[in-house]
Amino acid sequence: MGQKVNPISMRLQVNKDWRSKWFAGKKDYAAYLKQDLAARRLITQKLGSRASVSKVDIERSPNLVTINISTAKAGVVIGRGGTGAQELKTLTEKLYGVPVQVNIEEIKRPELHAKLVAENIAHQLERRIAFRRAIKSSAAASMRAGAKGVRIEVSGRLGGMEMSRREKETQGSVPLHTLRADIDYAAARALYPGAGIVGVKVWIYKGEVQG
Repeated sequence: MGQKVNPISMRLQVNKDWRSKWFAGKKDYAAYLKQDLAARRLITQKLGSRASVSKVDIERSPNLVTINISTAKAGVVIGRGGTGAQELKTLTEKLYGVPVQVNIEEIKRPELHAKLVAENIAHQLERRIAFRRAIKSSAAASMRAGAKGVRIEVSGRLGGMEMSRREKETQGSVPLHTLRADIDYAAARALYPGAGIVGVKVWIYKGEVQG
């Protein structure tokens, strides 16, 4: 049986970067990590799926924490008159205990971000849309947006069947063993009506990164 590895962690320092950027000694490492996890959880709970947040990057300097939120719906995150962004800033400052700067980056093509594609498929499954239709249409949309290849897997009691199974859709090529390949990966869960949890995994190949 093949051993699976996360495509993003395997490409760190090749063409991917860390989601948290800071250095800490043994004494502070656990506390810093716990704060970052709590901040990401807080942002996810506050914004929910309606904001279409792809990733949250956190950088630390001695007296400032910078949080970069990549989202397909910047207006939802910022809120009316900037109230949403200000509320996030206040909550995270209370968590970190130092000044926090919140930057919001808008994603132009959400079809090329694996997390947003996976969440979109999960929402479709929860609305009882046929799983084959959901994964085929999502893969086709990513290819139209400029992806070189897409691979989508769904597993669980698909269609409410008694036995769980795995179905996949692949379009183009997804070279998982090529380190210079720029591959985005994400997983999501859907609460399938009457059949429990269905897992969704998405790999999107965007081309090779040279140099």
